[in-house]
Amino acid sequence: MKLSRPVSWFLLAFGAWSWVIWVTFVNNLIKDSSGLAFDDGSPTAYFWVHLVLAVASFVWGTVIGGIGLRGVRTLRRTS
Repeated sequence: MKLSRPVSWFLLAFGAWSWVIWVTFVNNLIKDSSGLAFDDGSPTAYFWVHLVLAVASFVWGTVIGGIGLRGVRTLRRTS
């Protein structure tokens, strides 16, 4: 399958954006002092659920960004 240039760049940007957003979220989650993420120093269910969501988003962002990167590289070679 051949991806168009705009689609390839969109996928690459989506992967990068996913990493930026979720790294920021995890940093904020770890530093949480409101009591949502930690209860007396122990991680709560909120923490674990959001950590799993972040890890899944890291994986999907990497895969989607990788597809976009392959598309961009292929387009540059054929141009």
